Amino acid sequence: MQVLTGKKIYFLSDFHLGVPDHASSLEREKLIVRFLSEAKEDAAAIFIVGDLFDFWYEYKKVVPKGFVRILGKLAELTDSGIPLYFFVGNHDMWMSGYFERELNIPVFYEPQHFEFNGKEFLVGHGDGLGPGDKGYKFLKKIFRNKMSQWLFGILPPYMGMGIAHRFSKSSRAATGEDDARFLGEDKEWLISYCREVLKQKHYDYFIFGHRHLPIDFTLNDNSRYINLGDWIRYNSYAVFDGQNLELKYYRP
Repeated sequence: MQVLTGKKIYFLSDFHLGVPDHASSLEREKLIVRFLSEAKEDAAAIFIVGDLFDFWYEYKKVVPKGFVRILGKLAELTDSGIPLYFFVGNHDMWMSGYFERELNIPVFYEPQHFEFNGKEFLVGHGDGLGPGDKGYKFLKKIFRNKMSQWLFGILPPYMGMGIAHRFSKSSRAATGEDDARFLGEDKEWLISYCREVLKQKHYDYFIFGHRHLPIDFTLNDNSRYINLGDWIRYNSYAVFDGQNLELKYYRP
C-alpha cells in the first residue's frame, strides 16, 4: 500500500471492552468510537491489534451481548471504504467468521508482514512470542484447538461467559504488576523475539500489543519495536504518516 500525502495508518490495541464493569467499559467504548470518528477523516487504513474485547466467543447463532457502538463504528468505517485489519488477541481468539461476514474485516491469527511506502512492518498481537511463558503457550494450543472450542460451545452462553470472565480476571491479576513497568530489554520477551527475527529478515517496525505498556524501543539503527499500550490506562496508539511512525496518546 502507498500512503498518500495527508493520509495516515493507525494502529491500536487492547481495549478490553467488558471490564471491569459495564459503566466504565461503556465510557471507554464511547471514547474509542470518538477517536475512530476523528481518525476516519485521514485514515488510509486502521489496524486493531488484538483484545478488542475482554472476552469474545461466537456461538453458531449467538454473539456476546453489547458493544453495539464499536461494532457499528467498525461497520461504518469499512462501508466508507477504509480498510480495517483485525488481529486476534489472547482474550478474543475465538473468532469464527462474524467480523469477515458482517463487517468486511479480515481476521489474522499470527503476525503478518506489510509494506507501506517502502517500509517493512511486522504486525501482531504479541502473545506467545519470544522466550519463556511456557505455561501460556501450552494453554494457547489448547484454546486454539477446534475440539476445545466446540466443547466450550456446548455450554449455555451464560455459563460459558461467566467462566471465561472469571478466568480473564485471574489472568489480569497475575500479570498486573509486570504490565505496569518496563522490565529491561533483556527481560522484555517481545524485544528478544524482534531481535531473533532480525537475524533472518529486516523490518523497519515491529508493532505489537498485549504488553499493556506503551513502548518505543530502538532495536538498531534501522529498526524499532513499538508496543501499542492499551486503552484502559493510556489511550495510546501508533500512527504512520507515510514517512515516520509515532507513538501517541489520545487526549480529547
